[in-house]
Amino acid sequence: MKRTARLSMLVFALAAGAGAQAMTIREFHTLEVKEKKEGKAYASYYLVGVLEGLREASDTARRTGQKPLFCVDGRRLEPSMARSIFESELKRNAELYEADMPVQLVLSAALQNSFRCAS
Repeated sequence: MKRTARLSMLVFALAAGAGAQAMTIREFHTLEVKEKKEGKAYASYYLVGVLEGLREASDTARRTGQKPLFCVDGRRLEPSMARSIFESELKRNAELYEADMPVQLVLSAALQNSFRCAS
């Protein structure tokens, strides 16, 4: 999908969900278990969306001269990595996260820890 099309879809999704609340860690795990056949896939799609949104926000910050949230700088960061990055962060810093915290917070912290900016 072309970058402009993805950006348009992201903007539309953000506008449509402006009043929506972020999914919590508890809701995320409930989704994985409750929807037996497709729950894990739905949860993975959600993580990919969060990852892509955070990456776009970071890239936009860089393009506008602001400090980005994290810096990929040629390293590998693919949507398929979203679940492993999320789960690793939850395991590594389990004492920091409560069940009612948003998934975005966990994934954002994971990306900031894994893809630190040089300056």
